Amino acid sequence: MRKELQAFFTALMFYTRIPCPSWVDHSEEYLQLSRKYFPFIGWIIGGASAITLLLAYQVLPVTIALFLSIVTGVILTGAFHEDGFADTMDGFGGGWTKEKILLIMKDSRIGTFGGVGLIFIFTIKFLGLMELAKIIQQNSYSFEFYQCIIACYISGHSVSRFVALTFFKTHQYAKINDEIGSKSKPIAKGNFPTRDLFVASAFAFLPLALFQNYAVFLAIIPCFIAKWWMGRWFQKWIGGYTGDCLGAVQQVTEVVFYLSLLIIWKFI
Repeated sequence: MRKELQAFFTALMFYTRIPCPSWVDHSEEYLQLSRKYFPFIGWIIGGASAITLLLAYQVLPVTIALFLSIVTGVILTGAFHEDGFADTMDGFGGGWTKEKILLIMKDSRIGTFGGVGLIFIFTIKFLGLMELAKIIQQNSYSFEFYQCIIACYISGHSVSRFVALTFFKTHQYAKINDEIGSKSKPIAKGNFPTRDLFVASAFAFLPLALFQNYAVFLAIIPCFIAKWWMGRWFQKWIGGYTGDCLGAVQQVTEVVFYLSLLIIWKFI
């Protein structure tokens, strides 16, 4: 039990800026054990973002409340996944060989492709959540509104993290000439047990039950289609994935999840 608790806190420490107990071990062993808790981290980040929205909405316009909810997620994660997304955009936008792409991705400075990509991803995320909030508000009573908002945020964060997590099972880590300083390499090493994958899937899909509408499970399909397309792209150009690639997958599939919910609620 203590080993699992330590694995959870290792995940919390690695993927967020939330303070953890001093006894938490940041070793390679616990980093690998912590992988199954990645979607559960989505519960925490998504839940905090949803609570921010619901509290701010009591005294502020919905647009500002939504903006603050997104900011909450960025602050709690230290823009961890957004940084990976930006690096991926810079790498694949400015590099034409594997070596050049990986070199650009390791550069801590943000480039034009990364900056433009972040503007696009934040804008689409904001607009998608805005439309979801409008639909939920129009078709729900007070309690149902709160429940659906919380479900949207937690599901979006947990499902997108699970989709990124499946790369450990379906793709190989892209070999880099100088892997010193690569924070994600220890996590990618070693086998990812099927048992852990099932645990992670439970963390990812359980929040969907909060919607009380089984049609929302269809939103998972476009997320995996996006993962398949991005996986092919990564494989073609760099022969696998990196930690930055996983951050990009998380950001893209989170947006895809929100947009899929909009389509489902419009036509089903």
